[in-house]
Amino acid sequence: MRYSRTATYLLAMVSAGLVFLMIRYPTTAVRASAEGLQIWWDKVFPALFPFFVLSELMIGFGVVTFTGVLMEPLMRPVFRVPGIGGFVFMMGLFSGFPAGARMTAKLYKEQKLTKNEAERLSSFTNFSNPLFLFSVMAVQFFHQATLGILFALSHYIGNIGVGIAMRAYKKKSDGRTDPARTHSVFTNALDRMHQDRVNRYQPLGKMLGDAVIASVQTLLAIGGFIALFSMTYRLLVQAGIINIFVDVLISLFHILGIAPSIGPAAMPGIFELTIGTHGVGSAMAPLEERVITAAALLGFCGFSIQAQAISILSQAGLSARPFMLGRMLHSIFSGIAAWILYHLFRYTDQSSAQPAMAGNPLFQSDMLFPAAGTWFTFTALLIFCMILIRRARHSRH
Repeated sequence: MRYSRTATYLLAMVSAGLVFLMIRYPTTAVRASAEGLQIWWDKVFPALFPFFVLSELMIGFGVVTFTGVLMEPLMRPVFRVPGIGGFVFMMGLFSGFPAGARMTAKLYKEQKLTKNEAERLSSFTNFSNPLFLFSVMAVQFFHQATLGILFALSHYIGNIGVGIAMRAYKKKSDGRTDPARTHSVFTNALDRMHQDRVNRYQPLGKMLGDAVIASVQTLLAIGGFIALFSMTYRLLVQAGIINIFVDVLISLFHILGIAPSIGPAAMPGIFELTIGTHGVGSAMAPLEERVITAAALLGFCGFSIQAQAISILSQAGLSARPFMLGRMLHSIFSGIAAWILYHLFRYTDQSSAQPAMAGNPLFQSDMLFPAAGTWFTFTALLIFCMILIRRARHSRH
């Protein structure tokens, strides 16, 4: 498909059509792009930048190798990936999209993962940030703080299910043999961590500078994807094209027994997760159906986030097919898990009542990075530019 004429014609038509819509509706295009970049500047960059820098440093210090040796007895038999995949799993869980793809690509480039292992790992390490699940989804979108547990459990259970299902991906052996262990697992992990740090030793200032540069470059690409897909969705709405997809989604919801009124609210989530889940949370439909739909959207995570991860994986030479398949499976598994957990926990619709935690600033996403997010992003980009200028001067000398 990658080299087929059909793909060439289709991609050409889509790109030309998007350019036409930008010319036809210039105000909508500019406004939507600006809104996407505003979200990236105020919230996405401040949330992801520290995790990205710390993950780079932990690789340099050998923490990844240490974690990999400890988690080998769990990750290898359950998911058919090395123990180092456990570190990617945990970093993806706490950092959010697209940290899992970024860590997987990084470790593949460093030959700590084979191609099959990296592609398999990328399919089930794509998580939403816990802060988004508990604070934004549960409190601000659904007005029930206790739903955060349901969203988190269904999201994590769904991804674990994807990992188990993807064991079947390229069953052929990767030809990797684990090193012999002469000590206990913990002692061996410490030895391997020290050896890894020695092998990749660099001055701390150099490591920190490299971490900042690599992190900012990734986040700049993420900002571009957010702006692009925000603009694309708004243009499709303006042109009325989105109504075709809404009708298809309503028909699917009707088959599944879900209120058709959720269809128009959920449609934006196919493109951009935050907009879609916000619409589902405020839709006029039973709470159970809104929760299941939101959980499924979290698993799918939207074309915008998918494009970010696919870009990172493709730059490392990894196939995006396992990742895409994982998103479809994650959506299904998370929806099923949400349905089971909803009845297990016996939730009731209390959206009209303000939960006790909603008044806590800790659970107000708009309070997390008001002006601080803007200044944090500005400062980080300023440091990034200073490092590049300094290195450019040193290279000339």
